Amino acid sequence: MPSYEIEKEYNDAGLIAAGTDEAGRGPLAGPVFAAAVILPFGLDIEGLDDSKKLSEKKREKLFDVICEKAISYGIASASVKEIDELNILNASQLAMRRACDMLSPSPDIVLVDGNIARNFKVTARTVIKGDSLSMSIAAASILAKVSRDRLCLELDKIYPQYRFALHKGYPTKLHMELVRKYGPCSEHRKTFLKFLKD
Repeated sequence: MPSYEIEKEYNDAGLIAAGTDEAGRGPLAGPVFAAAVILPFGLDIEGLDDSKKLSEKKREKLFDVICEKAISYGIASASVKEIDELNILNASQLAMRRACDMLSPSPDIVLVDGNIARNFKVTARTVIKGDSLSMSIAAASILAKVSRDRLCLELDKIYPQYRFALHKGYPTKLHMELVRKYGPCSEHRKTFLKFLKD
């Protein structure tokens, strides 16, 4: 379960720590989302955990709690075009930087989920499995995941033939079959459609 153990060393030094995480690196379609969150140090948010371990209903509930109780939060994305041009890793980093740039006050340190942190405006510290260890990163993971899932519900209305509400753009057997049947739409990441060449 996440805790404030990592944030504590910065809080004790009088520094503001933010957590950031992304959602949607693996899907065939849609933008990659990221969020950045500064929580009041020690705030207990019941049930907060890595977004991947929570049900959709639980994530939706926590989304509202986090937005209400955070000192500051930012939610940003990098487009399908940016993913195809920059590659998914660089686009994910771009989305995280954009989310961090939305924070006020600006943090002194950003805790970045994973093992890569590129070109952040403030000091960045990578935290492997950060969404399971840090409350700030776990909160960011939920905001990013819920925001992306909500967009997929909108895409489902625009492109009902692809069933985005069901698979959220991930490369499920059904999704790949539908892309083969109907061809890709403008929301599909061209660099992710190598299976069409099979």
